[in-house]
Amino acid sequence: MNKPCLSFWERDTFFSDISFTIIGSGIVGISSALKIKETHPNEKVVVLEAGMIPSGASTRNAGFACFGSVTEVLDDLSHMPEDEVLALVEKRWKGLQKLQKRVGKELEWTTCGGYELFMENEEDIYKDCCDAIPIFNKKLSSIIGRNDIYVNKDIEISKFGFKGVKHLIKNQAEGSIHTGKMMSRLLEIAKNKGIEIYNGAKVVQLENSSIGVEILLQDGRVLKTNKVLVATNGFAKLLLNNIDVVPARNQVMITKSLYNLKVKGTFHYNEGYYYFRNVGDRILFGGGRNLNPLNEQTNEFGTSSEIQNHLLEMMKEVILPNTPFEVDMWWSGILGVGKTKKPIIKKINENIAISVRMGGMGVAIGTLVGEEGADLLI
Repeated sequence: MNKPCLSFWERDTFFSDISFTIIGSGIVGISSALKIKETHPNEKVVVLEAGMIPSGASTRNAGFACFGSVTEVLDDLSHMPEDEVLALVEKRWKGLQKLQKRVGKELEWTTCGGYELFMENEEDIYKDCCDAIPIFNKKLSSIIGRNDIYVNKDIEISKFGFKGVKHLIKNQAEGSIHTGKMMSRLLEIAKNKGIEIYNGAKVVQLENSSIGVEILLQDGRVLKTNKVLVATNGFAKLLLNNIDVVPARNQVMITKSLYNLKVKGTFHYNEGYYYFRNVGDRILFGGGRNLNPLNEQTNEFGTSSEIQNHLLEMMKEVILPNTPFEVDMWWSGILGVGKTKKPIIKKINENIAISVRMGGMGVAIGTLVGEEGADLLI
């Protein structure tokens, strides 16, 4: 059976004279498309998305407006030079501010603070963090605009009803957002500016030439464009083999409504591998890919009983030890990770660039990463 090709009418209207094509309609992809359209309003900008809606992590994350717990920043310092870590935190913070300004009230930003949990057997880790707090507060004060970013909050442990938690450190500048409304608004803004977004358009191959790029879709159609930005994060290796991006699946649950819920705010544990928050009177809880990292290096959505059972056990034993709960639903998202958390923003050739590897911080860093990728092509 022959595969479909573009009709004359399609080629002459929908897919004619495309100046810029963005692959991926998540935070990074839409941010890059907006930057291009705002810089070159008369150029045709097209976004291709494989799913019905953004299908990687932009609509499937936990809705944390975070830029780094103490253990996360310490871990970053063990893999990256200090100046790069500080630059990365700055990019996350500035990205959050840009996202908030662009999306507006639909983001439902709440500066509730981000708490990091330390269990009874983690006294040494906690001490290292306490030693780092004054240093981090001083070094990050000029970036965040306050000198009390990280503070000890052991006094608040009892109000949350946790079990086995001995210490809390709070990042007072972090908060929460509504992921779905954020992405819906970004898509609306893009369409209102004349950016064309095509869903169900899975790209399988890019062919570069001296006059532009041919884009082969899974259904056999071929589109032509002048420039391409790959913004598919965890799925980037399906198009470009020689890049340090590994897909990482994160599994998430949300409970049904809970009576008199004590847990309010956003919370991290174990270098950010576990995270939970309240969504109204529910608890959203996710993570645990560090239990079986090789198995979770996949671009296939789904869940595993090993991680599900572990998250349920933590919920029963630590987060809601005295509160019966029912799980309403499970889902998963695909992150893009690598040897470091520094994003990859570079040109592959004259016509193709990439903006990928958010390292689990796509909400914070995605806006700037998208704009910087756009700058490479305009």
